[in-house]
Amino acid sequence: MSKQYHTFHFTSESVTEGHPDKICDRISDAILDAYLQKDSYSRCAIECIVTKNQLVIAGEISSKIKINHEEIARNVILEIGYIDPLLGFHTGCDILDLIHIQAPELNKNEGAGDQGFVFGYACNQTKELMPLPIVLAHKLTHRLTEVRKENIIEGLYPDGKSQVTVRYENNMPVSIDNIIVSAHHSNRYKDENQFEILKSKIINHVVSHAIPKELIPDKAFITINPNGQWYKSGGPAADTGVTGRKIIADTYGGFARHGGGAFSGKDATKVDRSGAYMARKLAKSIVRKRYANECEIQLGFAIGKTKPISRAVKTFGTENVSIEKIQQYLFENSDITLGQMIENLNLREPRFQELTNYGHFGRDEFIWS
Repeated sequence: MSKQYHTFHFTSESVTEGHPDKICDRISDAILDAYLQKDSYSRCAIECIVTKNQLVIAGEISSKIKINHEEIARNVILEIGYIDPLLGFHTGCDILDLIHIQAPELNKNEGAGDQGFVFGYACNQTKELMPLPIVLAHKLTHRLTEVRKENIIEGLYPDGKSQVTVRYENNMPVSIDNIIVSAHHSNRYKDENQFEILKSKIINHVVSHAIPKELIPDKAFITINPNGQWYKSGGPAADTGVTGRKIIADTYGGFARHGGGAFSGKDATKVDRSGAYMARKLAKSIVRKRYANECEIQLGFAIGKTKPISRAVKTFGTENVSIEKIQQYLFENSDITLGQMIENLNLREPRFQELTNYGHFGRDEFIWS
């Protein structure tokens, strides 16, 4: 079914590495990487929850090696920047490790670690072949973290968010209507005048740096900390975080569908991750070859099976060749068994912590992205 061509607005969000959910994602991925570093056939499904000065690590592991999960978690918390006890969550937090051995029936073959369905998507809106709103939202949070860590703006804390609203005409982005950046900060900005200075710094050093000037018309609304000063509780002390709760920011910012399975903490036998990466690679190949301007691919999997049980392709009426040719190109020339997906995408390499923040797609350093 073709999409209707009309004017609309679309919003996507991104969060910084210090957001409570992203702390959990990163700890999960760091533990996964540590296992893969010494045993590339490790099977992992790791979940975390953080709250005020407490971290719970849970999940299942099957590996030839043993890892100090607590040490890895504290290193991640340090790297993110939670070092001040006054923040209510820091490197000295209490940690409860509940990781246990994976059920043997889930580790007996090379089939999918669980049932599920995934989507991959690509479009010609940006050079990354991604929707523009999520690309810009990630640029903002990445830059917000950068100015904090490089002390370009003093007094920023790790927690932060961005949100970008883009105006579309004929299904293509034409301008930005709204930009929101929220940054947790120290009490040096609790005075209203100092807070206005902080907002100006964020506009100058974050917004203007991350987003091309030509995309921001004079009528665009740029809002910094819309709820006012944010110098009291932030991070896990204010908001409990859980692994896998930012799957929309991890993918397409809501512009395309999502199967519901999260990525972080899962090795590549979990098709939530490997299948989604392969579906993205396939969709991207269709747009890159200009067979269509927009492409969404769904793959369905059954637990213990190596091949997808279903495949579907949508181009939303933007195809430049027949759907039959697109399907033939995709599924006659691509090996999408689980083993080949893992091999072709190098998914036994311990690189997953690099993907935790600012999206799993639209990044040149990864084959599928």
